Amino acid sequence: MAAAPAAGGEARGRGATSFQRKAAAGSRLASVAGTRPSVRHGQLLLSSGLPSLDCVLGGGVAVGTLLLIEEDKYSLYSNLLFKYFLAEGAVCGHDLFVASAKEHPDNILKDLPAPLLDDTYRNELGEEAAAVKSEDFQDSMKIAWRYQNLPKMEASPTTSTKFGHYYDVSKTMSPELFQSIKWHSFYLPEELSLQPKMKTCHMNSAYARLLQSIQRIIYQEGFDGSDPQKKQKNILRIGIQSLGSLLWGDDICSSDTPEDIHSLTKFLYILRGLLRKSLSACIITVPAHLIQNKAIMERVTNLSDTVVGLESFIGSERETNPLYKDYHGLVHVHQIPRLNSLICDVSDTKDLAFRLKRKLFTIERLHLPPDLSDTVSRASKQDLAESAKLLSSGCGAMAIGKKHLDF
Repeated sequence: MAAAPAAGGEARGRGATSFQRKAAAGSRLASVAGTRPSVRHGQLLLSSGLPSLDCVLGGGVAVGTLLLIEEDKYSLYSNLLFKYFLAEGAVCGHDLFVASAKEHPDNILKDLPAPLLDDTYRNELGEEAAAVKSEDFQDSMKIAWRYQNLPKMEASPTTSTKFGHYYDVSKTMSPELFQSIKWHSFYLPEELSLQPKMKTCHMNSAYARLLQSIQRIIYQEGFDGSDPQKKQKNILRIGIQSLGSLLWGDDICSSDTPEDIHSLTKFLYILRGLLRKSLSACIITVPAHLIQNKAIMERVTNLSDTVVGLESFIGSERETNPLYKDYHGLVHVHQIPRLNSLICDVSDTKDLAFRLKRKLFTIERLHLPPDLSDTVSRASKQDLAESAKLLSSGCGAMAIGKKHLDF
């Protein structure tokens, strides 16, 4: 009697069943190279080119969204993030669209950092780990014995799965890899020489030309999904450098009351509409520190999906402050999109800083150094106490008094 159900079960196993796996949609999303679906909101994600930044942004940059980078004072580190985004697209085989009014897109693409792949990746990270280990050994000679047995705090935000690549900023991408990618360029001086006069409707002519170029590429190359017969889907990565500067013909950086105050916001509004209905993602760098009217910058932030600001220590008092001696600047995450949910994917890490090592650019958790007792002068201790007030959470919230904590 007991063997009959087993036999019946084997018969049902050999026959056809009504059970079907509902994984067709997920497999179609995962088939796009260089992307992965989010485990939280199901949106398709791509890497920004910096794994630590992907972790801060909730796993990566969502397809169809706009990433706005507020440039640092000298545009050194914002250009690095800009090139990381494009370099990741080159490694993943995505199409690129580069727009600039200052530097020619050809020169930008030739200066993309070299990826660290396989054995090269392990060797380079091994050298960085050895350098960090030597720094830790030197610091152990300064730190009191009571701190040496404490567990080390994880400095860099990390993810559980490998997504994205690492890049060597001291080397440029190989010509073989550069020639294998498909890219489009928009250089404003050349566009103005080809068509000097252009009728626009309440918008800067440079922005109107850029919108037409982006729209043409999206529709002609089939990134809007209009070509269902296309065998392999791909992603279009759009990069726009220093948008809103004087080189784009916009005067929001030079006047409190610009002539066309809504020109940039109209451009972003139309651009987001193009991104939403296409397999594309965009990164834009904006000189936010030069925009005179802060109300314009607030509207620009509201019209962007993700907003990240970079604050460099170059030329400021923090450059010589012992609190920030291991870092080159601060990272401010102003806005994270709410995708298919009522709340945004906020990282646990609030105080973020970046530093440029010998070959790698990383975003790490900002933390206070220990009290160095007799090795630090009274002036340095006072700087530490005053600088601790700048931190809003984390270990900085513990040292908000006038005097430095003493253990």
